[in-house]
Amino acid sequence: MTGPATEIRIHDLHKSFGGEPVLGGVDLGISRGEIVTVVGGSGCGKTVLLEHMIGQMDPDRGRVEVADHSDPDAPLRDLAACSEEELDRIRIHWAVVFQRNALFSGSVYENIALWPAEIKRLADSRIRPIAIDALRAVGFDDPESLLDRDRDALSGGMAKRVAIARALAMDPTLVFYDEPTTGLDPGHASHIHDLIAATHDADRAGPCRTTIIVTHDKDLLRRLRPRIVMLHAGTVFFDGPFAKFEASTSPIVRPYFDLMPALQLRHPV
Repeated sequence: MTGPATEIRIHDLHKSFGGEPVLGGVDLGISRGEIVTVVGGSGCGKTVLLEHMIGQMDPDRGRVEVADHSDPDAPLRDLAACSEEELDRIRIHWAVVFQRNALFSGSVYENIALWPAEIKRLADSRIRPIAIDALRAVGFDDPESLLDRDRDALSGGMAKRVAIARALAMDPTLVFYDEPTTGLDPGHASHIHDLIAATHDADRAGPCRTTIIVTHDKDLLRRLRPRIVMLHAGTVFFDGPFAKFEASTSPIVRPYFDLMPALQLRHPV
């Protein structure tokens, strides 16, 4: 019996900046349907690894191979060897929630509608109900009243939820989160934890969803209990289930885990 299909395979990935190595031989495989969190100390290369996985950065050496959901029978594709047209075809099945939300100037609706209109070529009449459903899915009780609100009128927690709604509007097979709870108070952060869990598990017509998260949020790990990939000294130092990570007595893992930020309270948003 075969296991889950491979979503991403990283082989011997190297990257340096100004002669200083950041990634020094990362090997990693991610299966379809997994929740994988990438952790590690500041400057360990978490975001650099993420940027390679989404094709925003080319490696000095090694390769990042990804599934092409536009052609399920195709072999994994080497991102660095893809043309822009090929990358666009692959990315239509992805969504990225950036650390700073990266909402565009304009209304909530304009933010959510941009990618379905530009990438999927959907008409406004089809996008509007998708936007309403996505906003409702991230916890807004009256999503229609929010559509015309300007980005700058949103609180930090609301902006983060809109960013996730924008991602969900594309019905992605693969979702990347870069520090999704950075800058949020405990109540908003705990709500984002629940949203990430719910969106990962949501029923969908296509392949099961894969979720990859760069984070330093201990309570997010406790909420999701994901597979943990810890970077240290430019390579993968730990790769395993959360329970083993939490219980580790490694002189590298233990101090890092003990010093990870944790929420002090939990309340609904």
